[in-house]
Parts: sequence; structure tokens; C-alpha cells
Amino acid sequence: MPAVIVQDNEQPFQRVEVDPVTLDIVENALRNARVEMDATLVRTAMSPGIREQGDAFPLIADHNGKMIVGQFGSYIGPFLEQFGGTIEDGDMIFLSDPYSVGGAISHSNDWLVLLPVFKDGRLIAYTSMFGHQSDIGGKVVGSMPIKARSIFEEGVRIPPVKIWKNGEYNADLMKLVMHQTRKPDWCAADLNALIASCRVAARRVVEMADRFGDDVYVSATQELLARNHRAMKNLLAQAVGEEPVSFEDYICDDGMGYGPYRIRCTMWREGDRVVLDFVGTDPQSAASINFFLNENMFKMFFGIYMIMVFDPLVLFNDGFYDLIDVRIPQGSLLKPEFPAALSGRTHALGRIFDILGGLLGQKTPEFLNAAGFSSSPHLFYSGNDTRPGRGNEWFQLFQIGFGGIPGRPLGDGPDGHSLWPGFTNVPNEFLERYFPMMIERYETEPDSGGAGLHRGGNGIHMVYRFLAPGTISVHDDRWFVPPWGVNGGAPGKRARKILEKADGTTRVIGNKVEDVEVDVNDQLHFITWGGGGWGDPFERDPALIAREIVQGLVTAEGALAYGVVITEDGAVDALATRELRERLRAERGPVPVFDKGPPIEELRANCEAETDLPAPIQPRWANVLEGARR
Repeated sequence: MPAVIVQDNEQPFQRVEVDPVTLDIVENALRNARVEMDATLVRTAMSPGIREQGDAFPLIADHNGKMIVGQFGSYIGPFLEQFGGTIEDGDMIFLSDPYSVGGAISHSNDWLVLLPVFKDGRLIAYTSMFGHQSDIGGKVVGSMPIKARSIFEEGVRIPPVKIWKNGEYNADLMKLVMHQTRKPDWCAADLNALIASCRVAARRVVEMADRFGDDVYVSATQELLARNHRAMKNLLAQAVGEEPVSFEDYICDDGMGYGPYRIRCTMWREGDRVVLDFVGTDPQSAASINFFLNENMFKMFFGIYMIMVFDPLVLFNDGFYDLIDVRIPQGSLLKPEFPAALSGRTHALGRIFDILGGLLGQKTPEFLNAAGFSSSPHLFYSGNDTRPGRGNEWFQLFQIGFGGIPGRPLGDGPDGHSLWPGFTNVPNEFLERYFPMMIERYETEPDSGGAGLHRGGNGIHMVYRFLAPGTISVHDDRWFVPPWGVNGGAPGKRARKILEKADGTTRVIGNKVEDVEVDVNDQLHFITWGGGGWGDPFERDPALIAREIVQGLVTAEGALAYGVVITEDGAVDALATRELRERLRAERGPVPVFDKGPPIEELRANCEAETDLPAPIQPRWANVLEGARR
């Protein structure tokens, strides 16, 4: 049942002409309000994931719930269609259950606040923000159990409820929710930060409407949506053909020994509309790697990718949604049936961006990015701090790591950068100050970026020394199927995690493990994947490679992948380089558009020798839903 909007003033807004200067002012004021939401959040939140890394996403929408500024696209439409209650002045909605809102948020750790903005008795806008909570209860610390079989194992699920109703705060509700988490102080502060951020943006909206008039403000938002629609219509006509093209990639494993899981998408254009069809994607997993992908969210992913690649000056908002038709088979990895576990959805979320690159680049290879967005590595570390003077107090860390960004048409991929542009690393000084650990090493992993005219970004090699006994968990991917290269570029190297015990012995622990016990002075080598390379590596400037060897980004041995020979004193051997490149070009033949590395069965056969881990077993599904696979 859809939500009922209760307004004291039912007079509709009048559409009026907005001059270009006013439109520009409103647009930039909204952009600044979004930035102010972020600033409010980081000044108020407590958890490292939000305060230090920025794992939260703001949104300002028009009176119909369409996003004007933000990042993930508006989830307000699907919410309003299913809420079934009233939306009134003085209300604020709070929720975290993905199944209650059609995947508008994708796992229960994301707490979402939605504030309807009323002015003079009329709903004029919405402001909203969601952020990842470091712990919401459940069977494991951090509330992201790799081996969960259902969402009931993943912590508290909050359906859409009113945290504020008619201006009154529901303190009992908050007391109940905070009782479920291991870190109620962090969660309470983070939730208040989300609320404060939404209220700041709401004030800015009302100020703009006061300044220009309600009708002018609303008309400006509609023109921003219409302008985006016109721009995207032209982009789609240029970049997407009528002939279907397909691309597929894989989640390496599910943490329970099975994999890889295929995600496949086919794209074509019918007139002005683009169809993106995920038929051929594997059925849902029994583990927690499922990603409940909301269609509107994917439309925004697609639009962001289009805009950033083809025309970065376009303001992305929800204006183009009617130009995109997204089809996701029910019961697949991307639309699992309730109560499938969802906490480990980050791997599929990252892989979606790699697949978008593979699709859009087939018509215009010159705009094609390699693979490398891929995942969002997580580390969890928890226990009691046994160091002198620490009172044996409980601690727990949730940290997001970074891999290599893919090589691009315009240059090398950044080394060790986040999937999300706004994310930052947790400073090592912060980690060492607030948690019983030392960071022994934090540097790029040489040669991990795929070779190319534009090198893939290197992954990160981070070494944690633990100063108190506890347990660790790791969520990562790209350890089995490498990030692919394009236009002659080579695949990036794969991720790996190595536990070095205090006695000097080492073992590879895998990339999806939980509740691994660590002792004092044990060290974890947390090594992430490198991005795929872009373009012919034999065209890369040898002098640049020699400089990168000095910088520690490439090794002399790794330079051979570019056909570059380095002498013992670090200089380029020009004659040997020319001869090597001629030979390698002849052996390679025509430059391939995609280099995905060895086929799956070859990776499986060589897995243990290459990774020190057993190969994942091919999943089998007893009841494959119609259309969900091949």
C-alpha cells in the first residue's frame, strides 16, 4: 500500500520559467548543501567507518522523491510505494531492512534516515542519508557473517518506522534498537549524525524557497531533472547501439568453498530507451554474497558511469530514469528471495561497475576502462585489550581497504584508491591510538597493477601487528578471477591475505574468512588486487617505467611485462628493449580488446599452486528459477 502524504495546504506548485542564473544558483546551492551534509556527519559521528572513511551517502530529492543531488540515486519512490502509512510534517523515517523497501538499501548494516521537508503546509522536498553501522548485533562481530544462511543471522532489521512523529522523538524505539548492538555508543552517535545532516539540508532547502519563492524553487528542481534527461538521451544515443552486447564477470567465491558466481548483463537500445537485462546471472547463493539490487539504484550506477566517462560536466540526478529499463531475474544473485543473507553484498556491488565498463566499451573501446573497482575489502578485529592500563576493555574495528583502480583512457589507474571517490583511508595514527595494533607497513604492492600503455593502479600491502589477542575476519574478492585488462592491457594481480605468527610461521588465510584467532605480535599481511591495464604495454614510455622502478611501483622483473629491459644500474637498455618488444608483439599477435586471463577451469586447475588456497567448487542449484541462469 502506498504512503499517504498529509498536507495542510493542498495547493499544487505552479510551474514557472526559471532564468539560467537562478537555475545555476539553485543547482550549486543544492550541491553545497550536500557537501554540508557530509561535513555535519563527520563532525558528529563516532565510528571509524563513517567519521574517518565517509561510508555514508546523502541525498536531496524533490517533492516527488526524485534525487536532485546525491550519489546512489533515490530510493524514496520504492519506499513510498510500500510504506503504507502517512507522511506528515514533523515526521522522520528510520529503517534498515532491505526487504522492506525493495533493496533501496542493500544490507541491514546501512541505517537510513528520511526527512520529508514541509514548508507552509506543503511537502517541498526530501532529505535523506544512510550510513554503514559498524555493528548491529548478530552472530559475529561487525554483523556481516560470511557463512550466514539467512538475514536473521545478520543483526537487527528495522522496518520503516517513525523515529520522529509529529515532532516527537521515539526514545523507546531507540532504546530497543541500541540494545541489539555491541557498540551502542557508536551507533547512537552515528544515527544522530545522520539525523543532523538531514536537518541541515532541510534548512537549506527552506532557505532557498524563501529566497526565490516556492514555485521558483520547485520549478528549478524540475528543470534540473529535465536537463539531465536531455543530456542523457543524447549520451545514450551515441554510446549504446541497438545490437545487443553482453558481458560477464564473476564473484570469486562465497566464503563457504563454492564459486565462482557469474553476473551477466546484456545491453541494447530500443529507440530512446536502453535495456539492461541480467538474464544469465547465477541464482542466489546460500551464503551472504547476495546483492539485492534495486532497479533505480542500478539506473543511477549506470548514469554515473555514463556521465563520468562520456561527459563529466552533466549533473547526475534521477531525471533520466524513464530512459532505462532494468530487468533482474527474481531468485538470482542480484534479486534473491527472502530471507536470503545479504551482508556480504559488497563484492557484487563492486563487480557491477566492472561489468558496466565491459558493456559500454564494446561500441567505443577508446572510452573503455579496465577492471578494478571489483570489491570493497573489509577487515574486522575485536577482543579485549589486555595491555597494561587498558582495563581489559572491549574493542572492535571495522576498516575498509582499497584495491587498484583500473587503467583508463586518460591515464594510469590510481594506486590503492577506493571504489567510491569520497572514501578516505583510516589514518594509521588513528588505528594505533584507538586500537591495540601497530601498522608495520602501508605501501603499494609493486607490479600488482596490470601492464598497459596506462598502467592499472597497484593494490595495497598493509601489515597489521596485533598487540592484544582477539579474532579477525576478512571480506575481499578478486583472489581467484583476476581484474581484466583492455585494449592490449594485462590483467591485474590477485588479492591475498597472509597471517604471519609471532614465531615466524606463515599461512595464507583466504579472502573470506571469519573468527580467525590472533595472538600478541601476530601480523596480518593484507594485500589487495591491482587494477587491469589499459592499452598496449609495449607502447609505454620506457623512461617512465625506469622512474616507476625507483618509486617502488614497478620492479625490474615486472618491467619485462612492458617489454622493457633494465640494466643493473637502473638504466633502460634501449637495444634490448627494442628487440624484446618486437619479439613479444610477434608472439602476441593482434591486440585483444579484453584480456581476462586464463579461463575458469584453468584457474581452478592451477588455483592451489598459484594461491596456496583450494579451488572453489562450482555451485550447483537443485531448483534453478526460470531465466535466472543460462
